[in-house]
Amino acid sequence: MFVKQLYTGCLSEAAYYIESDGIAAVIDPLRDIEEYLALAKERNSTIRYIFETHFHADFVSGHLDLAAATGATIVYGPATQTSFPVHVAKDGEVFEIGKLQVQVLHTPGHTLESSCYLLKNEEGKDHAIFTGDTLFVGDVGRPDLAQKTNEITMEDLAGMMYESLQNKIIPLADDVIVYPAHGAGSSCGKNLGPETFSTIGEQKNSNYALQQQSKEDFIKAVTDGLSAPPQYFPINARINKEGYDSIDAVLSKGLTALDIPDFKNKLSEPDIILVDTRNASVFTEGFIPGAVFIGLEGRFAEWAGSLLPFDQEIILVTDEGKEKESIVRLARVGFEKFGGFLAGGFEHWKNSGETIDMIIDVEADELAMDLPFDDQIVIVDVRKVPEYADGHIKEALNIPLDELSDPGSMAHLEDNHNIYVHCAGGYRSVIAASLMKRQGIHNLRNVVGGWSKIKELKDKFKFEKSKEVLN
Repeated sequence: MFVKQLYTGCLSEAAYYIESDGIAAVIDPLRDIEEYLALAKERNSTIRYIFETHFHADFVSGHLDLAAATGATIVYGPATQTSFPVHVAKDGEVFEIGKLQVQVLHTPGHTLESSCYLLKNEEGKDHAIFTGDTLFVGDVGRPDLAQKTNEITMEDLAGMMYESLQNKIIPLADDVIVYPAHGAGSSCGKNLGPETFSTIGEQKNSNYALQQQSKEDFIKAVTDGLSAPPQYFPINARINKEGYDSIDAVLSKGLTALDIPDFKNKLSEPDIILVDTRNASVFTEGFIPGAVFIGLEGRFAEWAGSLLPFDQEIILVTDEGKEKESIVRLARVGFEKFGGFLAGGFEHWKNSGETIDMIIDVEADELAMDLPFDDQIVIVDVRKVPEYADGHIKEALNIPLDELSDPGSMAHLEDNHNIYVHCAGGYRSVIAASLMKRQGIHNLRNVVGGWSKIKELKDKFKFEKSKEVLN
């Protein structure tokens, strides 16, 4: 028996490769399938099944491309309807993987078709369960993504999840390994733990959702405090259900090298989005006017999906050699409209004498020195609302980054304001500054190191936390 977790940190996503006697299965593959094909080739195995735990909302699955490349059967749980051929499994149905068995456990709640896959070893003993978004380490999947107005409510789905956990998960032995689809940072749950796997016994002890409680108390616990899901979630869920262009077709469009005249012609077209994926500290020193910064070093695909339109063509500026990675990671969350990349990158643009823009970086102590003497300073804190509530500069205006895609969010920022932008560590604030620049707001500065540096200067700022002044 061979089981491998393939974890992608920027999406907090886990796919799995299972193998026995030269027969393999992949669970919840990403759109870029090379790693699964390489692993099967390395181990001289044939991928026979692609098991999907549900219609993913936070990434585009690689099920179609992987099936086309291998001839594997795509398997979904009960109640699944797709626009392409799949095997819709029955609850309890068993699949043979060499000497192993995989049993389907229908566990609706996160979505209606959500299913877990219980792996039995060569002796027929329950070994591990691949829980998708039904059960995470320390949490469960959010029940608000598959609601349908008044037909199926969030509370209805939460009630289904309670029954799924009670009837399918809790009865399993304590030593069964739990392999979820996501880890910390995912928006598919409220507060996932830092570990990427656990056991049933550990989760029975520590996971609030598996404690003894009434159905009503469970529904309240899992529905309270849910933030709005990222805007791209329904788009990705639809793509996973209806199908998509192959990753090779997407790459063929995106990997078109554009010289400066062709690049400028593209920029002059309506509805073109210029995305710069270089490091934040490099971007602020110089960039092409109008570029949106989303650096590969952060939660790149997640922020792209939350901030960029899906119906406009994207052209790229990247570090040399990072063109393919940028396109693949954008394709993972459903972007398919690409017009190419700038050959030679930003340095070629700059060295050719073309117009550039920049963002002024300042240290936190410089903001502290300027604040008492400049009544035109506006501090924009682009962290999430809970981060802001946990502690912030008293004078700061909270505009969470995911709201800045709406130009109306900047309506109260005026030309005479001296704007200082910060986040937690300096990545999101550069994204925010680039979005503000696109809206014609140029009198701004990026606070390097963000809140992590600001909060060290307790003697120079006035702080608030939940409306109470910090000591």
